[in-house]
Amino acid sequence: MFRLTELSEIDLNQLFNLSPNPYVILDRELRLVGMNDAYLAVTGRSREELVDRTMFDAFPSEPDSVPGRLLRQSFAKVLSTAEVDHLPLIPYPIPGPDGELEDRYWSATHTPIKDEAGRLIFILQHTVDVTELHLLRSRSAGDGVLKVHTDLMRRADAVQGQNAALGEEREYLRMLFEQAPGFIAVLRGPEHIFSIVNRSYRTIVGREDLIGKTVREALPDVASQGVYELLDEVYRTGTPYSAYGARVVFQSSENAEPEERFLDFVYQPIRDHDGMVDGIFVQGQDVTELRRAQEAARENEDRFRTLAQSLPTHVWTATPDGRMQWCNDQIFTYSGLESFYFDRERRSEMLHPDDSPRIAAAWGEALRTGSRLETEIRLRRHDGVYRWFISRAVPIKNAEGEITLWVATNTDIDEQKKTESELSSLAETLGHRVEERTIELERTQEVLRQSQKMEAIGNLAGGIAHDFNNLLQVITGNLQLLGREFAGNEVAERRLNSALAGASRGARLASQLLAFGRRQPLSPKVINLSRLIREMDHLLRRSLGEAIEIDTIVGGGLWNTLVDPSNVENALLNLAINARDAMNGQGKLTIELGNAYLDDEYARHTFDIESGQYVMLAVTDTGTGMTADILSKVFDPFFTTKPEGKGTGLGLSMVYGFVKQSGGHIRIYSEPGNGTTVRIYLPRSMEDEDVVAENTGGAALGGNETILVVEDDEAVREITVSLLAELGYRVLRAKDADSGLAIIESGVPIVCLFTDVVMPGRLKSSDLAKRAKERLPHLGVLFTSGYTENSIVHGGRLDPGVNLLSKPYTREALARKIRQVIDQSRQAPQPRLPESPSEASLADASLAEAASAKPAVEQPSAPDLPISVLLVEDEALIRISTADFLQDAGMTVIEAGSAAEALAAAGSDPIDILVTDVHLPEMSGLQLALKLRETVADLPVIFATGDRNVPGSETLGNTALITKPYDYELLTTRIRAMVTLRSGG
Repeated sequence: MFRLTELSEIDLNQLFNLSPNPYVILDRELRLVGMNDAYLAVTGRSREELVDRTMFDAFPSEPDSVPGRLLRQSFAKVLSTAEVDHLPLIPYPIPGPDGELEDRYWSATHTPIKDEAGRLIFILQHTVDVTELHLLRSRSAGDGVLKVHTDLMRRADAVQGQNAALGEEREYLRMLFEQAPGFIAVLRGPEHIFSIVNRSYRTIVGREDLIGKTVREALPDVASQGVYELLDEVYRTGTPYSAYGARVVFQSSENAEPEERFLDFVYQPIRDHDGMVDGIFVQGQDVTELRRAQEAARENEDRFRTLAQSLPTHVWTATPDGRMQWCNDQIFTYSGLESFYFDRERRSEMLHPDDSPRIAAAWGEALRTGSRLETEIRLRRHDGVYRWFISRAVPIKNAEGEITLWVATNTDIDEQKKTESELSSLAETLGHRVEERTIELERTQEVLRQSQKMEAIGNLAGGIAHDFNNLLQVITGNLQLLGREFAGNEVAERRLNSALAGASRGARLASQLLAFGRRQPLSPKVINLSRLIREMDHLLRRSLGEAIEIDTIVGGGLWNTLVDPSNVENALLNLAINARDAMNGQGKLTIELGNAYLDDEYARHTFDIESGQYVMLAVTDTGTGMTADILSKVFDPFFTTKPEGKGTGLGLSMVYGFVKQSGGHIRIYSEPGNGTTVRIYLPRSMEDEDVVAENTGGAALGGNETILVVEDDEAVREITVSLLAELGYRVLRAKDADSGLAIIESGVPIVCLFTDVVMPGRLKSSDLAKRAKERLPHLGVLFTSGYTENSIVHGGRLDPGVNLLSKPYTREALARKIRQVIDQSRQAPQPRLPESPSEASLADASLAEAASAKPAVEQPSAPDLPISVLLVEDEALIRISTADFLQDAGMTVIEAGSAAEALAAAGSDPIDILVTDVHLPEMSGLQLALKLRETVADLPVIFATGDRNVPGSETLGNTALITKPYDYELLTTRIRAMVTLRSGG
């Protein structure tokens, strides 16, 4: 009501107090909780006197008196019925201004006030003082007139009560109108003036001040949207208008953002008593969110259909009750059908008949519970073949949890089902294998721990061997220096030779440690172990003695293996000697050869082994056997159960290192009292067996072919030339690869190239061999080296097709190896030899010229200066002994214990050659060499180290490598070969 009269901002408390009629509010206990100013004026009381006092305490009256009884009955009626009660006339005395009680007459109305739940909480008493009116009627008439007046007053009171009821009903209708969920407005007159507007309407248009304004005044933002014209048409014609989803844009103010709305509404004409249109009733609903949801649903549906059509799987949808609604083209393509349908009762003809009852039950349960469906089905393809699919259907639910759609896919799992079928038989034994696998896993973990331990020990052995070589260098160097001082003293020389022999054994010990660490050079060949075992039979019987019976078992169709034959022989001999000692010289030794396959399961639980085909070599004895504790240590270096002095404990360690380096596997099985079996697995080779021409036995044969010897060490070169000449060969010599290539390019018919691996100069020996083979395709090539890691050895193995003779070598070994290489090269046609003596003489002259060719150098006019050597070694003992030897050899030695000292010395004194260890405190020997070559570009460098190679030095020219412990004479010879003497003039 206040909104309609634009009084909504008035304070209701103020309005209550301004009322001229007395009002008082009582709670259910009839306590006075509030009253207006008119009530206080009539009663002559203050609020402090009345608040929280009961009515009959504040205004006392006898309960049996007429006023008291009437008032109490009216209150009781209101409290019991929660309805309005009227008292047309009630006498009730109140104190006057002088405090004396004064008889007064009242007309009272008691109205219940309820809470939201409809419970009565207060009573509003409205009283009117009718004392003067009652007294006037009493004086002017008798009883009859008084009765008439009394009746009239009662009728007036009744009318007043009806008016109050009508007011309450009007207020109730106003509340309903205001709280209506849709928007409502009433427009009056042809100008469409707002007379009634509810909250929803004001919210939609974004304005409050609408009452009394025309539509054009109140809503200027809809001027161009046809709203005015539509209202005019309805008012003019009296025809109702309805719209659904009409788009209207509202802008509540100039600064506000335009807001798009979609509305369902009706314009209903309002007619007067004469049937003329005098207004329009507007009613409708805001369907903006619904419209947007519908648009989003359409977009989602379009997106879903596009996605579903692009998927390679079957996609379909169903209604909430399970009826087929839509499917993608993949289903039609697969089935060859033109229509696809099913529901709760009827199944598609695509479905396998045997699956139909099960699918019907599963689909019915999903529809009943609203749960996800996932089941396997067989669907018929267009060619009549049934394939397995997994069908998944998911319910799509709205905000209320109601299913609106089922979305489903059929995914082809036919291959998976076939695989499951094939594995089903294996699954039957799974339970029995669990325990076995657990035991096997524990055993495998133990093997892994053992293998990891062996790997760690191998790395440690390599490190020990490196440092051990440094110590041996100190010992052997000082012993060689002492040898000069005691020359001619037989006792001293004998002791020194014994000490040198001990140092030599120490060097061999270091070599054995490197073998265990898998750092020895291997020359693997494709061999058949049965032939090798037969050839070793005599050696084994001689080594084991007559009291031990040897039984050899060779499986049929034995495969070939790629392995170093000499290392196999050493391994078998080591195992046989260990077996002899375990049997105390008497028993039976069984050697078994056979083919074996290590499967993936075995490889998965065994460290450092790959599954595949292997050749198995087993050695079994009838000795005392070993406990599990000993078995866990048998491969450890220096571990032995033999008495002191009876073994080094490196035999099995070397076997272990060789087998692992060959890509094989080794296992030992033993129990106390039941002997021992050692099984070695070597990788199978699919290649044909190599013809092993080398024979360590028999006479060393020579020949008359031409051999080119390329060796930078003069002493070694001369000794080699002499040995080959004694064997009858024609020998040409060269000091480096460049000179050797010049001889080859001269056209002399050479059948074999015998070259060192590491030499100074721009051309590597491997490059020399490659270019020589290009010019002489049938040329035999034999390399020699004292190092285990170089350009022809990688990963501990010789490159394929490479022949190597390791230094130092004997005359017999040289003769056999040279003969083997030459015989191999003769498998192809030989180059043409000189046909006449004159041609031969010409060739010899060319060779002599090429071999002796040297750069033309002017002879110095002054004597040569001594060689200046920069010796860099952080081990003081090695540095001191080496410097003493080089000084005794007539050289000038500049000592440095670090790279910084070396750089400082090189800046102040001229140097001819750098001799350096690789591992230095501040920087490596390689970095030092590179730093010095920035000043002296062609400075010769010798790396004197315990390492077998210097990574990064391969591309450097004019370098050499000497491994510790090295011989001082060899170091001196190497220095002189690499240095060009400086003139003293």
